[in-house]
Amino acid sequence: MPKFLYFLVLLLVLGSCRQSASETVTEEVSSFGTMAEELPPVTSINAKANSILKTWKEFDDFDKSFNRIYTIDYREDLVLVIDDLVEKQKLLEKGEYPEEFNIPQIKGRQKVVKTYILKTKGDLEYRLNPENSIKELIAAYNALREQFNVTVNNTLPSELIDNQSI
Repeated sequence: MPKFLYFLVLLLVLGSCRQSASETVTEEVSSFGTMAEELPPVTSINAKANSILKTWKEFDDFDKSFNRIYTIDYREDLVLVIDDLVEKQKLLEKGEYPEEFNIPQIKGRQKVVKTYILKTKGDLEYRLNPENSIKELIAAYNALREQFNVTVNNTLPSELIDNQSI
């Protein structure tokens, strides 16, 4: 009888260990999918700025790649999206800007977006949690998009700003 009790306790312990291990794997796999659902939305661009941005091919490609962040399910998906964003951002920097957006305010915000892309890439390479970096990246990208809106809605003539003979 004591041998039977030891055998029963051993089976019970082994059975309980297997259940907790499989639950941990399930939580780890689904964490990227739930993180993508909890990300802040992208700021919308007004019609005037959107008409200019549609003609800027490099930005349109970058924007399409950026929106893929919201479709990630696994860590590997995020690695691919970030690598693609790095390449698209390089093309965006080297490309020709539309006349309205060829200003330091746009280029500065674009450099900030580049910084957070690289920060997120570093988090992924060092196996750190990239959630905060992605949220900062989205905030920087929203600031860039908001700058597009501000730039096209600016009604002050540039001569007033450039003229410093006061």
